[in-house]
Amino acid sequence: MSVGLPRRKRPARCRSATVTLAGLVAAAAMGTASLVSCGTDGGGSNNASSSPAPTAPDTASFSGTPPSALSSLGASVKESARAAASAAASSASAAASAFEASVSADVARANAAAEKRLKNAKGQGNAMSDVSLTGKPRSETGGVLALVVNITNSTDKTASYAVQVDFRDPDGKVVETRFVGAEKLKPGEKAQPLAISRKPPEPRLTAEIARAQRY
Repeated sequence: MSVGLPRRKRPARCRSATVTLAGLVAAAAMGTASLVSCGTDGGGSNNASSSPAPTAPDTASFSGTPPSALSSLGASVKESARAAASAAASSASAAASAFEASVSADVARANAAAEKRLKNAKGQGNAMSDVSLTGKPRSETGGVLALVVNITNSTDKTASYAVQVDFRDPDGKVVETRFVGAEKLKPGEKAQPLAISRKPPEPRLTAEIARAQRY
């Protein structure tokens, strides 16, 4: 009986993977690449390694919807415009108050009386023909819109006047109303109280006499 010599193990050799066209297409579609490792003839399995594909973040834990860059920009623009408009309105009101401060107390009292008197006036009143408006340069009013209300007593008796001035925007909408008055004007006597707007310089407003009452 003969004893055979032990068989020598064959050295491990690398087996290259045969990649078919179909395999390439499949690999490209899956976005992965397989690497074939070297093994032995002893029935060892081939181990393939691949880089893990990136996964999308889990949005289930997010709260709310993140604003887009466009919506954030729009909100910022609106807020800036709102702040600018508010600042302009405050500035115009302050300028009007400063200009009105130079008006005498008697004129302020007459204006307050005119507003009360016009509450009972019918239609446009009985003195529209005795009243007119004249613009006043903004350079003389600190930039505010002020109009001279020209009042002339065309009767032969002493009379007082109450006048309502409406300010309209470019669309024709009344956005502000001011009242002025003149008391105890003798026949033929004139008075020139001011109707001062508290609105910002823009948009440009137009003024008109809405009512005029003689009493």
